[in-house]
Amino acid sequence: MLIDGYLGATVGEAATRALELEGNGYDGAFTAEGPHEPFLPLVMAAEHTTRLELMTNIAVAFARSPVDLAQLANDVQLASRGRFILGVGSQIRPHIEKRFSMPWSSPARRMRELVLALKAIQDAWQNERALDFRGEFYRHTLMTPFFSPGANPFGPPPVYVAALGPRMTEVAAEVGDGLLIHPFHTGPFVVDLASAAVERGLARAGRARENFTFSATVIVATGADAAARARARQRVRGLLGFYGSTPAYRVVLDAHGWGALQSDLNALSKQGRWEDMSRSIPDEVYAAIVVDGAPGEIAGLIRDRYRGAVDRISFSMPYDLDASSMREMMAGFAH
Repeated sequence: MLIDGYLGATVGEAATRALELEGNGYDGAFTAEGPHEPFLPLVMAAEHTTRLELMTNIAVAFARSPVDLAQLANDVQLASRGRFILGVGSQIRPHIEKRFSMPWSSPARRMRELVLALKAIQDAWQNERALDFRGEFYRHTLMTPFFSPGANPFGPPPVYVAALGPRMTEVAAEVGDGLLIHPFHTGPFVVDLASAAVERGLARAGRARENFTFSATVIVATGADAAARARARQRVRGLLGFYGSTPAYRVVLDAHGWGALQSDLNALSKQGRWEDMSRSIPDEVYAAIVVDGAPGEIAGLIRDRYRGAVDRISFSMPYDLDASSMREMMAGFAH
């Protein structure tokens, strides 16, 4: 199982953080699209590391055209000398339409076509083919030599697709090189439901599981002592309240019969009652979604949770974890 760490959001911190992650034994480092864009920190990390795989987890796909994504991915692949993974996700409709002012429709079909278009563009560059992609949502029929970067000596980077629901998960397995599972999930959801959707997508494409990477981000609550763990739990409960209020993530709650909680949390969010949302998370839900333990216990808890179903993981920890606890946690994955 490969382990990825959060690189951070800003360019200025990227080099120091990347060296810290590499020194602590992480296999990869990832960025996420939020207040800052996710590509520039990876370029800085690439210049200061030699081993880390570098990943966007995620870049918002529907905010960009396939050509935009292909160019960015190609340049980071060059900067990292072949260590880049392009992770893309759909985001949710209000953000695409109201924040990015971009079109939204049929997200699973659109994502499928976007990945196919992206790979057609990469193929045109890599193998000097004419670009002729004509789809329902995207159309790319012009690529003159002046605008082609030519073949990448490290090859095109793999494309991972973020998904939670069954249709998007099947799309990820059908046309992507890997799957990124959102942090708001349970062990049974991944092992039983998501894994089955991956198998359906792979079967549709006639692909083998060993040629596909299953990656999950897991919410972890840990700390050096009882006080630190209590602070971590408080922050994690706030995160669960935010995620649980989102309609797109209800699929996880529905799988366990907890769907009504999403409606309750959503109503609280519209009233701005953020602290009440945190307090509204039942202990049963917390225990199912969060990996909670002492630093030295986390690796074993994660292995038990996924039972070999995932190939790589990353951590969602919305709090500061001291360096000693981080090293202790990572040491568990070396055994």
